[in-house]
Amino acid sequence: MRKPGSKERIRQFLIAHIGEVVTSAQIRDAIGTHVTEWARRLRELREDEKWPIVTHNDRADLSPGQYILTGKPPERDGILFSRPISAKLRAEVLDRNGFTCVMCGLTPGDIDPDTGRKVRLHIGHIKDKSLGGKDELSNLRSLCSTCNQGAKNITGEKPTWIWLLAQIRRAGQDEQRKALEWLTTKFTEPPKPSN
Repeated sequence: MRKPGSKERIRQFLIAHIGEVVTSAQIRDAIGTHVTEWARRLRELREDEKWPIVTHNDRADLSPGQYILTGKPPERDGILFSRPISAKLRAEVLDRNGFTCVMCGLTPGDIDPDTGRKVRLHIGHIKDKSLGGKDELSNLRSLCSTCNQGAKNITGEKPTWIWLLAQIRRAGQDEQRKALEWLTTKFTEPPKPSN
């Protein structure tokens, strides 16, 4: 008999622990430490299959790496699974973005200052699929794991130029053009006389 895949093992583990805080280490131990894409499978359960999985991004009492399946997942019969982004489209996005995270500027192999791990790039949507975004080149961008998870800490301090650039890069083309127009106007107008 064939062994269940990693996503099915995650399903079984989470269902056995509904309502309990589980850690990424426990999930890895349950599905096998050789599985490297467990976080992606977990995200697919949450986003594509609408499992009620909460993280530290949803609840302040959870730490990074902690998860809770808050209730029974929806029945699988009524779920429409989305097709993954094709390898060709993924390659086009990465090539267009210079194999760089468009939010923070890190590239594969760099060390992520937030996690201390080597950067891996993912393909993310500019307009989320749940809001009608499509799997097309104009709606896709390359993101590192940290930016893709939305885990960057943005404080109230004056933004650095790299943070500001990252915000402009993640905006749509219309917003980028408006920012360019504003900057062009700001820096090409003659200086105002001081009183």
